[in-house]
Amino acid sequence: MTLIKSISGIRGTIGGKVGDNLTPIDAVKFASAYGSWLKAETGKNAPTVVVGRDARISGAMIQQLVMNGLVGLGIHVVDLGLSTTPTVEVAVPMEKADGGIILTASHNPKQWNALKLLDGKGEFLNAENGKKILDIAENDDYDFAEVDDLGSITENDTYIDKHIEEVLNLSLVNSNIVKEAGFKVVVDAVNSTGGIAIPELLKRMGVEVVELYCEPNGHFPHNPEPLKEHLTDLSELVVKEKADLGLTVDPDVDRLAFMSEDGEMFGEEYTLVACADYVLGKTPGNTVSNLSSSRALRDVTEKHNGTYAASAVGEVNVVSLMKANKAVIGGEGNGGIIYPELHYGRDSLVGVALFLTHLAEKKCSVSELRNGYPSYFMSKNKVQLTPGLDVDAILEGFHNKHAYEKVSTVDGVKVDFSDSWVHLRKSNTEPIIRIYTEALSQEKADQLANDTIATLKEIARI
Repeated sequence: MTLIKSISGIRGTIGGKVGDNLTPIDAVKFASAYGSWLKAETGKNAPTVVVGRDARISGAMIQQLVMNGLVGLGIHVVDLGLSTTPTVEVAVPMEKADGGIILTASHNPKQWNALKLLDGKGEFLNAENGKKILDIAENDDYDFAEVDDLGSITENDTYIDKHIEEVLNLSLVNSNIVKEAGFKVVVDAVNSTGGIAIPELLKRMGVEVVELYCEPNGHFPHNPEPLKEHLTDLSELVVKEKADLGLTVDPDVDRLAFMSEDGEMFGEEYTLVACADYVLGKTPGNTVSNLSSSRALRDVTEKHNGTYAASAVGEVNVVSLMKANKAVIGGEGNGGIIYPELHYGRDSLVGVALFLTHLAEKKCSVSELRNGYPSYFMSKNKVQLTPGLDVDAILEGFHNKHAYEKVSTVDGVKVDFSDSWVHLRKSNTEPIIRIYTEALSQEKADQLANDTIATLKEIARI
């Protein structure tokens, strides 16, 4: 059982002992720390916080604990109930709220849940503010409201519809040509809130929808991370239904992956590539992804005469660099689309709408669309290190061995070769170095990973 505290929130498994897992006491404690920080940050005695959750079995329990912890501080809560991460992000500024909390453990299995924390813009907190909240929780530094000053809870279940409306109103989303294309789409929403939002969005765009695991009951029918090995049911149904494509989202609907008409994966890394290709063709500009994302985005950006930049891993880092570079689209290679025209957060609804508009304009199949992009192949590995080893020294040694190459130390060490790259990052919670490689074939990506592991072991003498 596990409890992980970080600057972006608190994540853990349900049940067990206080401080070791995400228990009711831990949920109240960290919600209270966030609420205390928010009151100090805003200078308001009664700020407003939007709260929404995915469909996890523990979600209703955790939400009641979190909301009433905030009420005890004198904070007013807007309860969205079942929602999505991007929907809560959109709702915060629309409600003119001071912050937001999303209750979701993203792609983690059903025994996990988490509190993801937002600021008044509906964006994830930066490292400085995240640390302040951890300090408040560590010191139990709360000042709860007296009885006449307690907060309130207002229910508002309209925001998924409002979110869909905002997406459909985007200038680059064209529901008319999507409807004319007559698409048939199979949707795997892993029995979470994507089963509410995605089919409704598609129907509003004139798409025929075949629902697979769209009952938001929190009983995930397979591993909820949207990877090829978890999506055999979707692949089979796409072929059986003779659908134009399949799509899947993770439980909180901020990661999006497509499947071609032949049941093959479009490639999670290529969700952002395809959407960026469309957006850049209409609104030329710059793009940003993180250092562990595919080089294909750089290629597509340069094809449209834009500039590509890579940030440290983490959505808040991507968003920060997007703002600095005035990027017109960005995101992460895990299928996360960030389109600033609506908001600065990964949003599968935006990704679906942009992708389908792009596909309708191209008048081609999904497999043909994929074949039009540069093909890169990735390998993701890790090296387990003996506790006590100096990980930073090992990474520095790897950097020194490749000093003659193009090297970035923004986040770990990334070495860019002419036709491949390797990115090394240390874990903050365990003695592990994560290794990401990309090359022009799977064999070359795997070989680069194996060579890197051998080099690291030589440096560390393990």
